[in-house]
Amino acid sequence: MIGFSSFAHGHDGELLSGIHGGDGDPDAATVVLLHGAGNGSTRRLLPLLEEFVARGCRGLAFDFSGHGESTGRLAELSLKRRFEQAVAVIDARTPANGPLVLVGFSMSGQTVADLARHYRRRVVALGLCAPAVYAADAWPLPFGDGAGRFTEILRTPGSWRTAPALEVLRTYRGRAVLAVPGTDSVIPAEVTASVAAALAANASFTRLDLPRAEHRLGLWFRDHAEDRRRFVDVVLADGAQGPPFGSGRPGEAAPFDRRRHDPNDRP
Repeated sequence: MIGFSSFAHGHDGELLSGIHGGDGDPDAATVVLLHGAGNGSTRRLLPLLEEFVARGCRGLAFDFSGHGESTGRLAELSLKRRFEQAVAVIDARTPANGPLVLVGFSMSGQTVADLARHYRRRVVALGLCAPAVYAADAWPLPFGDGAGRFTEILRTPGSWRTAPALEVLRTYRGRAVLAVPGTDSVIPAEVTASVAAALAANASFTRLDLPRAEHRLGLWFRDHAEDRRRFVDVVLADGAQGPPFGSGRPGEAAPFDRRRHDPNDRP
């Protein structure tokens, strides 16, 4: 790794392991990479983080509890706790009120939406990679062992259709990229289509299709440098956008420039 430092952040009785780097320019946007569920971890995202930092961004990634080198049990994690852990790390490791680029894989599509709603105008770009969204009832529930209420909601046909995350993405007006694998055995095509439609409503939106890739796009970007660079290109591309959650019409604001983002532009 070039210029990265590791850290352990204490939160809610657990230690969250992560890395950060590219801290030379205090005005640069911080790219926050959030891994998916299961055996997801920060380690597979390091090449992508390096690519963002090489473009002048600050970089931040960490393992949610029960993942990678963090403490805790996966069964005790929830979407709510994922959000709270991400906020704790971001608040501790990024400049106060500085611009954020949020990139999430699979389950972290939900977490990106939660963070976008929380940080609002600080969020200048989103990168969603084979993202999932969830019904509101599932948000506070522990994941458990696969036989609990969380899993029951997930297995209820169409439960995702009322996901609050879709409305967050629909009202977002910043830069947004949806990376879609050619084969996805985890995320239903209807979910991907709904996320795309939500982003297309107001964001400066790009869909990036990766025909040869499968669901685990973190691994794909790790092993395929050309697609990794393409993804970073489109996430950081200049494009017409309004305030991320502004009230004006799309396309009426100045082009996206992560270094000129006004950190005092708060809702």
